[in-house]
Amino acid sequence: MTKLFGTDGVRGTANIHPMTAEMALRIGAAVGRYFRRDGNSAHRVVIGKDTRLSGYMFENALTAGLTSTGMNVLLLGPVPTPAVGLLTRSMRADLGVMISASHNPAQDNGIKFFGPDGFKLSDAVEAEIEALVAAGVEPTEAPNIGRAKRIDDSRFRYIERVKSSFPRQMRLDGMKIVIDCANGAAHHVAPMTLWELGATVIPVGTAPNGHNINEQCGSTHPQTAAEAVVAHGADVGICLDGDADRVILLDENGKVGDGDQFMALMASRWAADERLKGGALVATVMSNLGLERFLEDKGLRLERTSVGDRYVVERMRQGGFNLGGEQSGHIVMTDYATTGDGLMAGLQFLAEMVRSEKRASELMHNFNPVPQLLKNVRYSVDQKPLEDAHVQAAITQAEADLVGNGRLLIRKSGTEPLIRVMAESEDEGILNASVDGIVRAVEEAVGG
Repeated sequence: MTKLFGTDGVRGTANIHPMTAEMALRIGAAVGRYFRRDGNSAHRVVIGKDTRLSGYMFENALTAGLTSTGMNVLLLGPVPTPAVGLLTRSMRADLGVMISASHNPAQDNGIKFFGPDGFKLSDAVEAEIEALVAAGVEPTEAPNIGRAKRIDDSRFRYIERVKSSFPRQMRLDGMKIVIDCANGAAHHVAPMTLWELGATVIPVGTAPNGHNINEQCGSTHPQTAAEAVVAHGADVGICLDGDADRVILLDENGKVGDGDQFMALMASRWAADERLKGGALVATVMSNLGLERFLEDKGLRLERTSVGDRYVVERMRQGGFNLGGEQSGHIVMTDYATTGDGLMAGLQFLAEMVRSEKRASELMHNFNPVPQLLKNVRYSVDQKPLEDAHVQAAITQAEADLVGNGRLLIRKSGTEPLIRVMAESEDEGILNASVDGIVRAVEEAVGG
Protein backbone atom coordinates (compact mmCIF):
# COMPACT_ATOMS: atom_id res chain seq x y z
CA MET A 1 0.00 0.00 0.00
CA THR A 2 1.31 3.46 -0.89
CA LYS A 3 2.00 5.86 1.96
CA LEU A 4 -1.22 7.42 3.26
CA PHE A 5 -0.06 10.31 5.43
CA GLY A 6 1.51 13.43 3.95
CA THR A 7 2.68 16.57 5.72
CA ASP A 8 -0.85 17.28 6.99
CA GLY A 9 -2.77 14.04 7.32
CA VAL A 10 -4.35 12.14 4.43
CA ARG A 11 -5.42 14.18 1.42
CA GLY A 12 -6.58 13.70 -2.16
CA THR A 13 -9.49 13.91 -4.59
CA ALA A 14 -12.77 12.63 -3.16
CA ASN A 15 -13.73 9.13 -4.35
CA ILE A 16 -10.20 8.47 -5.64
CA HIS A 17 -7.69 6.54 -3.51
CA PRO A 18 -6.84 7.30 -0.77
CA MET A 19 -9.83 9.58 -0.22
CA THR A 20 -12.57 6.99 -0.59
CA ALA A 21 -15.34 6.09 1.83
CA GLU A 22 -13.88 2.59 2.15
CA MET A 23 -10.46 3.94 3.10
CA ALA A 24 -11.99 6.42 5.54
CA LEU A 25 -13.80 3.50 7.19
CA ARG A 26 -10.51 1.60 7.49
CA ILE A 27 -8.66 4.65 8.78
CA GLY A 28 -11.40 5.26 11.35
CA ALA A 29 -11.20 1.66 12.56
CA ALA A 30 -7.39 1.79 12.70
CA VAL A 31 -7.17 5.05 14.62
CA GLY A 32 -9.99 3.88 16.90
CA ARG A 33 -8.10 0.69 17.69
CA TYR A 34 -4.89 2.65 18.28
CA PHE A 35 -6.53 4.90 20.87
CA ARG A 36 -8.48 2.03 22.52
CA ARG A 37 -5.66 -0.43 23.06
CA ASP A 38 -6.26 -0.53 26.81
CA GLY A 39 -9.79 -1.87 26.28
CA ASN A 40 -11.35 0.88 28.38
CA SER A 41 -14.90 1.72 27.25
CA ALA A 42 -14.78 5.43 28.12
CA HIS A 43 -12.92 6.65 25.01
CA ARG A 44 -14.32 9.45 22.86
CA VAL A 45 -13.41 11.28 19.67
CA VAL A 46 -14.58 14.62 18.26
CA ILE A 47 -15.02 15.07 14.50
CA GLY A 48 -15.22 18.41 12.73
CA LYS A 49 -15.40 19.21 9.02
CA ASP A 50 -15.43 22.08 6.57
CA THR A 51 -18.19 22.73 4.02
CA ARG A 52 -17.22 20.36 1.18
CA LEU A 53 -20.00 18.13 -0.11
CA SER A 54 -17.83 15.05 0.41
CA GLY A 55 -17.56 15.91 4.11
CA TYR A 56 -20.85 14.13 4.77
CA MET A 57 -19.51 10.93 3.22
CA PHE A 58 -16.25 10.97 5.15
CA GLU A 59 -17.93 11.97 8.40
CA ASN A 60 -20.23 8.95 8.19
CA ALA A 61 -17.46 6.56 7.11
CA LEU A 62 -15.10 7.66 9.88
CA THR A 63 -17.91 7.46 12.42
CA ALA A 64 -18.68 3.90 11.35
CA GLY A 65 -15.03 2.87 11.60
CA LEU A 66 -14.51 4.53 14.97
CA THR A 67 -17.69 3.23 16.59
CA SER A 68 -16.91 -0.29 15.29
CA THR A 69 -13.91 -0.30 17.63
CA GLY A 70 -15.90 1.05 20.58
CA MET A 71 -15.07 4.74 20.31
CA ASN A 72 -17.84 7.20 21.18
CA VAL A 73 -18.07 9.94 18.54
CA LEU A 74 -19.01 13.59 19.10
CA LEU A 75 -19.90 15.32 15.82
CA LEU A 76 -19.09 19.04 15.80
CA GLY A 77 -20.36 19.83 12.29
CA PRO A 78 -18.66 22.58 10.24
CA VAL A 79 -16.01 24.23 12.42
CA PRO A 80 -12.48 25.58 11.79
CA THR A 81 -9.55 23.20 12.15
CA PRO A 82 -8.24 25.01 15.27
CA ALA A 83 -11.64 24.49 16.90
CA VAL A 84 -11.11 20.73 16.68
CA GLY A 85 -7.74 21.03 18.43
CA LEU A 86 -9.24 23.20 21.17
CA LEU A 87 -12.39 21.10 21.68
CA THR A 88 -10.49 17.81 21.68
CA ARG A 89 -8.71 19.01 24.79
CA SER A 90 -11.57 20.86 26.48
CA MET A 91 -14.03 17.99 25.95
CA ARG A 92 -11.50 15.48 27.33
CA ALA A 93 -11.50 13.48 24.12
CA ASP A 94 -8.78 10.96 23.26
CA LEU A 95 -8.72 12.01 19.63
CA GLY A 96 -9.80 14.84 17.35
CA VAL A 97 -10.48 14.48 13.63
CA MET A 98 -10.80 17.27 11.07
CA ILE A 99 -12.20 16.52 7.62
CA SER A 100 -10.81 19.17 5.30
CA ALA A 101 -8.44 19.81 2.43
CA SER A 102 -7.74 23.32 3.69
CA HIS A 103 -7.09 25.69 0.76
CA ASN A 104 -7.53 23.00 -1.93
CA PRO A 105 -10.52 23.08 -4.34
CA ALA A 106 -13.88 21.54 -3.45
CA GLN A 107 -13.31 18.19 -5.15
CA ASP A 108 -10.43 17.45 -2.76
CA ASN A 109 -10.73 16.45 0.87
CA GLY A 110 -8.52 15.28 3.69
CA ILE A 111 -8.41 13.80 7.17
CA LYS A 112 -6.11 15.05 9.92
CA PHE A 113 -5.85 14.00 13.53
CA PHE A 114 -5.25 15.63 16.90
CA GLY A 115 -4.14 13.83 20.04
CA PRO A 116 -5.74 14.23 23.49
CA ASP A 117 -3.53 17.27 24.14
CA GLY A 118 -5.08 19.02 21.12
CA PHE A 119 -1.89 18.90 19.05
CA LYS A 120 -1.51 17.12 15.73
CA LEU A 121 -0.21 13.56 15.85
CA SER A 122 3.50 12.93 15.35
CA ASP A 123 4.97 11.18 12.33
CA ALA A 124 5.69 8.14 14.52
CA VAL A 125 2.07 7.79 15.65
CA GLU A 126 0.81 8.26 12.09
CA ALA A 127 3.16 5.49 10.95
CA GLU A 128 1.69 3.13 13.56
CA ILE A 129 -1.85 4.00 12.47
CA GLU A 130 -0.89 3.47 8.84
CA ALA A 131 0.42 0.01 9.73
CA LEU A 132 -2.91 -0.80 11.38
CA VAL A 133 -4.77 0.36 8.25
CA ALA A 134 -2.65 -2.01 6.15
CA ALA A 135 -3.07 -4.95 8.53
CA GLY A 136 -6.75 -4.41 9.28
CA VAL A 137 -8.30 -4.47 12.76
CA GLU A 138 -10.87 -6.67 14.43
CA PRO A 139 -14.10 -4.88 15.39
CA THR A 140 -15.17 -4.85 19.01
CA GLU A 141 -17.85 -7.16 20.44
CA ALA A 142 -21.45 -6.10 19.74
CA PRO A 143 -22.21 -4.85 23.29
CA ASN A 144 -19.17 -2.53 23.14
CA ILE A 145 -19.95 -0.70 19.89
CA GLY A 146 -19.62 3.07 20.32
CA ARG A 147 -22.28 5.76 20.09
CA ALA A 148 -22.41 8.94 18.01
CA LYS A 149 -23.86 12.26 19.14
CA ARG A 150 -24.09 15.71 17.55
CA ILE A 151 -22.77 18.66 19.57
CA ASP A 152 -24.94 21.67 18.73
CA ASP A 153 -22.98 24.42 20.48
CA SER A 154 -19.46 23.68 19.21
CA ARG A 155 -19.16 26.87 17.17
CA PHE A 156 -20.29 29.01 20.10
CA ARG A 157 -17.70 27.37 22.37
CA TYR A 158 -15.08 28.22 19.78
CA ILE A 159 -16.23 31.84 19.43
CA GLU A 160 -15.85 32.36 23.17
CA ARG A 161 -12.36 30.84 23.12
CA VAL A 162 -11.31 33.06 20.21
CA LYS A 163 -12.60 36.21 21.93
CA SER A 164 -10.62 35.30 25.04
CA SER A 165 -7.41 35.80 23.00
CA PHE A 166 -8.35 39.45 22.39
CA PRO A 167 -7.45 42.07 25.05
CA ARG A 168 -10.35 42.12 27.48
CA GLN A 169 -10.52 45.92 27.76
CA MET A 170 -10.42 46.46 23.99
CA ARG A 171 -13.23 46.74 21.44
CA LEU A 172 -13.46 47.17 17.68
CA ASP A 173 -16.05 49.96 17.71
CA GLY A 174 -15.76 52.24 14.69
CA MET A 175 -13.66 49.76 12.72
CA LYS A 176 -14.95 48.53 9.36
CA ILE A 177 -13.66 45.05 8.52
CA VAL A 178 -14.04 42.85 5.44
CA ILE A 179 -13.95 39.19 6.47
CA ASP A 180 -13.62 36.60 3.69
CA CYS A 181 -14.44 33.12 4.96
CA ALA A 182 -13.75 31.28 1.65
CA ASN A 183 -17.24 29.72 1.81
CA GLY A 184 -15.63 27.44 4.33
CA ALA A 185 -15.65 26.33 7.94
CA ALA A 186 -15.56 29.83 9.49
CA HIS A 187 -18.49 31.24 7.48
CA HIS A 188 -20.53 31.68 10.66
CA VAL A 189 -18.02 32.01 13.50
CA ALA A 190 -15.70 34.64 11.98
CA PRO A 191 -18.29 37.36 11.17
CA MET A 192 -20.07 36.68 14.47
CA THR A 193 -16.86 37.05 16.48
CA LEU A 194 -15.96 40.38 14.88
CA TRP A 195 -19.51 41.68 15.29
CA GLU A 196 -19.59 40.71 18.98
CA LEU A 197 -16.37 42.67 19.48
CA GLY A 198 -18.01 45.78 18.05
CA ALA A 199 -16.81 45.91 14.43
CA THR A 200 -18.84 46.84 11.39
CA VAL A 201 -18.57 43.60 9.42
CA ILE A 202 -18.61 43.22 5.63
CA PRO A 203 -18.82 39.46 4.98
CA VAL A 204 -17.45 37.78 1.85
CA GLY A 205 -17.49 34.07 1.08
CA THR A 206 -20.15 33.20 3.64
CA ALA A 207 -22.60 31.24 1.47
CA PRO A 208 -21.21 27.70 1.20
CA ASN A 209 -23.08 25.25 -1.04
CA GLY A 210 -20.72 22.26 -0.87
CA HIS A 211 -19.01 23.13 -4.14
CA ASN A 212 -17.74 26.71 -3.77
CA ILE A 213 -15.21 26.44 -0.94
CA ASN A 214 -12.08 28.49 -1.83
CA GLU A 215 -13.64 29.34 -5.21
CA GLN A 216 -12.61 32.87 -6.22
CA CYS A 217 -12.40 33.82 -2.56
CA GLY A 218 -10.44 33.26 0.63
CA SER A 219 -6.72 33.37 1.31
CA THR A 220 -5.81 31.81 -2.05
CA HIS A 221 -7.85 34.41 -3.98
CA PRO A 222 -7.80 37.65 -1.95
CA GLN A 223 -8.78 39.81 -4.93
CA THR A 224 -12.49 39.47 -4.13
CA ALA A 225 -11.99 40.72 -0.58
CA ALA A 226 -9.61 43.43 -1.81
CA GLU A 227 -12.33 44.79 -4.09
CA ALA A 228 -14.74 44.79 -1.14
CA VAL A 229 -12.23 46.67 1.04
CA VAL A 230 -11.90 49.42 -1.55
CA ALA A 231 -15.61 49.54 -2.41
CA HIS A 232 -16.70 49.84 1.24
CA GLY A 233 -13.82 52.00 2.45
CA ALA A 234 -12.91 49.35 5.00
CA ASP A 235 -10.01 49.70 7.42
CA VAL A 236 -8.71 46.19 6.85
CA GLY A 237 -9.50 42.88 5.18
CA ILE A 238 -9.08 39.42 6.71
CA CYS A 239 -9.01 36.43 4.34
CA LEU A 240 -9.26 32.90 5.74
CA ASP A 241 -8.88 29.61 3.90
CA GLY A 242 -11.38 26.77 3.77
CA ASP A 243 -10.65 25.43 7.24
CA ALA A 244 -9.66 28.81 8.72
CA ASP A 245 -6.22 27.83 10.00
CA ARG A 246 -4.59 30.38 7.66
CA VAL A 247 -4.97 34.15 7.29
CA ILE A 248 -4.02 36.70 4.66
CA LEU A 249 -4.41 40.36 5.59
CA LEU A 250 -5.33 43.28 3.33
CA ASP A 251 -4.62 46.91 4.11
CA GLU A 252 -7.06 49.79 3.61
CA ASN A 253 -6.02 50.04 -0.05
CA GLY A 254 -6.74 46.38 -0.73
CA LYS A 255 -3.03 45.52 -0.87
CA VAL A 256 -2.18 41.96 0.19
CA GLY A 257 0.01 41.71 3.28
CA ASP A 258 2.85 39.23 3.63
CA GLY A 259 2.90 36.54 6.31
CA ASP A 260 6.51 37.26 7.19
CA GLN A 261 5.72 40.95 7.75
CA PHE A 262 2.85 39.97 10.04
CA MET A 263 5.08 37.62 12.04
CA ALA A 264 7.70 40.37 12.32
CA LEU A 265 5.06 42.71 13.74
CA MET A 266 3.81 40.15 16.24
CA ALA A 267 7.27 39.03 17.35
CA SER A 268 8.45 42.60 17.96
CA ARG A 269 5.24 43.54 19.78
CA TRP A 270 5.28 40.44 21.97
CA ALA A 271 8.97 40.97 22.72
CA ALA A 272 8.28 44.59 23.74
CA ASP A 273 5.51 43.34 26.04
CA GLU A 274 7.84 40.62 27.42
CA ARG A 275 5.44 37.96 26.11
CA LEU A 276 7.74 36.31 23.54
CA LYS A 277 9.05 33.13 25.14
CA GLY A 278 12.62 32.13 24.38
CA GLY A 279 13.35 35.35 22.50
CA ALA A 280 12.56 33.62 19.21
CA LEU A 281 10.04 33.25 16.42
CA VAL A 282 9.67 29.81 14.84
CA ALA A 283 9.12 29.81 11.07
CA THR A 284 9.91 27.59 8.11
CA VAL A 285 12.67 27.53 5.53
CA MET A 286 10.30 29.47 3.24
CA SER A 287 10.42 32.63 5.37
CA ASN A 288 12.33 35.54 3.90
CA LEU A 289 15.91 36.30 4.82
CA GLY A 290 14.75 39.86 5.54
CA LEU A 291 12.66 38.56 8.44
CA GLU A 292 15.72 36.89 9.95
CA ARG A 293 17.72 40.11 9.68
CA PHE A 294 14.86 42.15 11.19
CA LEU A 295 14.68 39.87 14.22
CA GLU A 296 18.46 39.87 14.69
CA ASP A 297 18.43 43.68 14.77
CA LYS A 298 16.02 43.46 17.72
CA GLY A 299 18.08 40.84 19.54
CA LEU A 300 15.65 38.06 18.61
CA ARG A 301 16.17 34.77 16.78
CA LEU A 302 14.46 33.02 13.88
CA GLU A 303 14.20 29.27 14.41
CA ARG A 304 13.66 27.57 11.03
CA THR A 305 11.84 24.26 10.43
CA SER A 306 10.70 22.15 7.50
CA VAL A 307 7.61 23.36 5.65
CA GLY A 308 4.35 22.54 7.42
CA ASP A 309 2.69 24.07 10.45
CA ARG A 310 2.97 20.76 12.32
CA TYR A 311 6.78 21.05 12.20
CA VAL A 312 6.56 24.63 13.40
CA VAL A 313 4.44 23.49 16.34
CA GLU A 314 6.79 20.59 17.14
CA ARG A 315 9.77 22.96 17.33
CA MET A 316 7.77 25.41 19.45
CA ARG A 317 6.92 22.67 21.91
CA GLN A 318 10.47 21.34 22.00
CA GLY A 319 11.99 24.76 22.65
CA GLY A 320 9.27 26.27 24.81
CA PHE A 321 8.46 28.98 22.23
CA ASN A 322 4.97 30.48 21.97
CA LEU A 323 4.93 32.21 18.56
CA GLY A 324 5.51 30.69 15.15
CA GLY A 325 4.09 30.41 11.69
CA GLU A 326 4.48 30.17 7.98
CA GLN A 327 4.90 32.80 5.30
CA SER A 328 1.69 31.43 3.75
CA GLY A 329 -0.37 32.68 6.70
CA HIS A 330 -0.42 29.89 9.28
CA ILE A 331 0.16 31.73 12.55
CA VAL A 332 0.55 29.59 15.66
CA MET A 333 0.15 31.05 19.14
CA THR A 334 0.39 28.21 21.64
CA ASP A 335 -0.74 30.46 24.50
CA TYR A 336 -4.18 30.33 22.86
CA ALA A 337 -4.37 27.47 20.35
CA THR A 338 -2.72 24.18 19.41
CA THR A 339 -2.42 24.85 15.69
CA GLY A 340 -2.61 27.72 13.22
CA ASP A 341 -5.71 29.86 13.77
CA GLY A 342 -6.50 32.46 11.12
CA LEU A 343 -9.21 34.23 13.09
CA MET A 344 -7.16 34.49 16.28
CA ALA A 345 -4.21 35.79 14.30
CA GLY A 346 -6.43 38.36 12.60
CA LEU A 347 -7.60 39.56 16.02
CA GLN A 348 -3.98 40.06 17.10
CA PHE A 349 -3.45 42.35 14.12
CA LEU A 350 -6.66 44.25 14.88
CA ALA A 351 -5.55 44.67 18.49
CA GLU A 352 -2.30 46.24 17.30
CA MET A 353 -4.23 48.59 15.01
CA VAL A 354 -6.33 49.73 17.96
CA ARG A 355 -3.37 49.98 20.36
CA SER A 356 -1.06 51.86 17.97
CA GLU A 357 -3.79 53.91 16.23
CA LYS A 358 -1.97 53.14 12.97
CA ARG A 359 -3.45 52.16 9.62
CA ALA A 360 -3.12 48.61 8.39
CA SER A 361 -0.70 49.68 5.65
CA GLU A 362 1.69 51.11 8.25
CA LEU A 363 1.72 47.89 10.25
CA MET A 364 2.21 45.62 7.24
CA HIS A 365 5.68 46.92 6.38
CA ASN A 366 8.28 46.16 9.03
CA PHE A 367 11.35 45.23 6.95
CA ASN A 368 12.58 45.25 3.36
CA PRO A 369 12.36 41.68 2.07
CA VAL A 370 15.14 40.07 0.08
CA PRO A 371 13.73 39.41 -3.43
CA GLN A 372 12.22 35.92 -3.46
CA LEU A 373 10.92 33.88 -6.37
CA LEU A 374 8.82 30.73 -6.08
CA LYS A 375 7.61 28.60 -8.99
CA ASN A 376 5.76 25.28 -8.98
CA VAL A 377 5.98 22.45 -11.50
CA ARG A 378 3.33 19.72 -11.55
CA TYR A 379 4.31 16.10 -12.10
CA SER A 380 2.62 12.69 -12.14
CA VAL A 381 2.66 10.74 -8.90
CA ASP A 382 4.69 7.93 -10.51
CA GLN A 383 7.45 10.33 -11.64
CA LYS A 384 10.63 11.24 -9.72
CA PRO A 385 11.89 14.39 -11.43
CA LEU A 386 14.35 15.33 -8.69
CA GLU A 387 16.33 12.17 -9.47
CA ASP A 388 16.80 13.21 -13.12
CA ALA A 389 20.46 13.95 -13.98
CA HIS A 390 19.64 17.17 -15.88
CA VAL A 391 17.54 18.44 -12.95
CA GLN A 392 20.33 17.67 -10.51
CA ALA A 393 22.81 19.49 -12.75
CA ALA A 394 20.54 22.57 -12.90
CA ILE A 395 20.25 22.55 -9.09
CA THR A 396 24.01 22.28 -8.69
CA GLN A 397 24.53 25.21 -11.06
CA ALA A 398 21.96 27.36 -9.24
CA GLU A 399 23.52 26.59 -5.85
CA ALA A 400 26.92 27.66 -7.20
CA ASP A 401 25.48 30.90 -8.61
CA LEU A 402 23.78 31.76 -5.32
CA VAL A 403 26.76 31.13 -3.02
CA GLY A 404 27.37 34.26 -0.97
CA ASN A 405 24.37 36.23 -2.25
CA GLY A 406 21.27 34.15 -1.64
CA ARG A 407 19.81 30.75 -0.95
CA LEU A 408 17.95 27.98 -2.80
CA LEU A 409 15.18 25.66 -1.65
CA ILE A 410 13.81 22.74 -3.69
CA ARG A 411 11.10 20.55 -2.22
CA LYS A 412 8.10 18.42 -3.00
CA SER A 413 4.74 19.68 -1.83
CA GLY A 414 3.34 17.55 0.95
CA THR A 415 -0.24 17.98 -0.23
CA GLU A 416 -0.08 18.07 -4.05
CA PRO A 417 2.15 16.51 -6.77
CA LEU A 418 4.21 19.69 -7.17
CA ILE A 419 7.90 20.48 -7.15
CA ARG A 420 8.38 23.86 -5.47
CA VAL A 421 11.44 25.84 -6.60
CA MET A 422 12.27 28.85 -4.43
CA ALA A 423 15.30 31.13 -4.36
CA GLU A 424 16.26 34.40 -2.66
CA SER A 425 18.87 36.87 -3.82
CA GLU A 426 19.41 40.59 -3.93
CA ASP A 427 20.76 40.06 -7.47
CA GLU A 428 17.50 39.63 -9.40
CA GLY A 429 19.31 38.46 -12.53
CA ILE A 430 20.84 35.52 -10.71
CA LEU A 431 17.53 34.95 -8.88
CA ASN A 432 15.49 34.62 -12.09
CA ALA A 433 18.13 32.59 -13.92
CA SER A 434 18.50 30.14 -11.01
CA VAL A 435 14.78 29.42 -10.62
CA ASP A 436 13.97 29.39 -14.34
CA GLY A 437 16.86 27.02 -15.09
CA ILE A 438 15.64 24.47 -12.56
CA VAL A 439 11.99 24.86 -13.62
CA ARG A 440 12.90 24.22 -17.28
CA ALA A 441 14.86 21.12 -16.33
CA VAL A 442 11.99 19.74 -14.21
CA GLU A 443 9.44 20.45 -16.95
CA GLU A 444 11.61 18.59 -19.47
CA ALA A 445 12.00 15.68 -17.06
CA VAL A 446 8.23 15.31 -16.60
CA GLY A 447 7.46 15.88 -20.26
CA GLY A 448 5.78 19.27 -19.70
